[in-house]
Amino acid sequence: MNPACAVEAQFFRLLNRIVEPRVRAGWGSFRSVPGGLIVLETTGRKTGRRSRMPLAAVRMNGYTLVSTFRGDRSGWVRNLAAHPDCRYWVGGRPRRGRAFVISSARRSHTIPSELRWLVPILLPYTYAGWAFAVLAPEEKRERTPLTERAA
Repeated sequence: MNPACAVEAQFFRLLNRIVEPRVRAGWGSFRSVPGGLIVLETTGRKTGRRSRMPLAAVRMNGYTLVSTFRGDRSGWVRNLAAHPDCRYWVGGRPRRGRAFVISSARRSHTIPSELRWLVPILLPYTYAGWAFAVLAPEEKRERTPLTERAA
């Protein structure tokens, strides 16, 4: 890892350690506006360990959209691409969901149909290095032929 990336990673680790417990408790969550803060918990793609990080988010039709200008350098993006099942806190309450990652390296073709219109809008930003994830809460997951057979 080059020195600039190491400093960037260390900065975000420190910031997350300070902010994460407060956001998980409900500080900065959505109220009467569509934007706010959430805590996203991912499973490590290599270690399998869970990690939590506070993120700015926007609500859209019952889904939650998170993004980063760090793109695929951000660990949570790579973790969600490898393990899309996640947990996130909104208003101090945990929710289980599934993430659909959109980045320059990964374009989700399985994004919920209600939000497919969003992909062409976000794609130009992925070329500039941004990455996005749509978090679908358990109750909004689309039924696929595989999950219908298991049900």
